[in-house]
Amino acid sequence: MKNIVAMALMLVLSIACTNAQTPKEFSKESLDYKMVSLEGQEITFKDVLKKYKGKTVVIDVWASWCPDCIKGMPKVVNLQKEFTDVVYLFISADKTPEAWKKGIEKYNVNGEHYLLTDGMKGAFGKSIKLDWIPRYMVVDKKGKIALFKAIEADDENLITTLKTLK
Repeated sequence: MKNIVAMALMLVLSIACTNAQTPKEFSKESLDYKMVSLEGQEITFKDVLKKYKGKTVVIDVWASWCPDCIKGMPKVVNLQKEFTDVVYLFISADKTPEAWKKGIEKYNVNGEHYLLTDGMKGAFGKSIKLDWIPRYMVVDKKGKIALFKAIEADDENLITTLKTLK
C-alpha cells in the first residue's frame, strides 16, 4: 500500500512540476524579437501580439520546406473551419522571403503572416524552446499563453484549449 501511495505522490509531483515549467507569458527576448511582415516591414513580436489583443490567437510556427508542416496543413484548415473567431498567426522559419511567400501561395495558407529573420534555431526559436515544427501555441484574449506547445493541429490539448477560450 505504501508503494501505491508513493507512486501516486510521485505522479502528482511530476505533473505539478511539468505545469510549473510551462510559461504563461512570453519572455522579453520573444517580445523584442523583430520579424518581417509580408510587406517587408520589421515588427517586434510584442507589436504583432498587440494587433490581436482581445482575440484568441493560434500561432503556427512552420516552414515551406518542412514535410510535417505541409502534411499538417489540412488539419489547420479543419481547425480554422471549427474555430472561425480565432486569429491564425503563421510564423515562418523559411530561409528566404521568396521561399516563404511562394509557400504561402502554394499551400494556400490563410491567416496573418510573419517571417523569422534567423530561422527556427535563432533567437525567437530559442526563446520559445522551439525544437520541432510545426509548433502550435495558443494565446488568450489577454495576451497570455494558454497553450505553450502542440505539434499537431488536431492535438487534443489544442482543441480543448480553444473550446475553453470561446
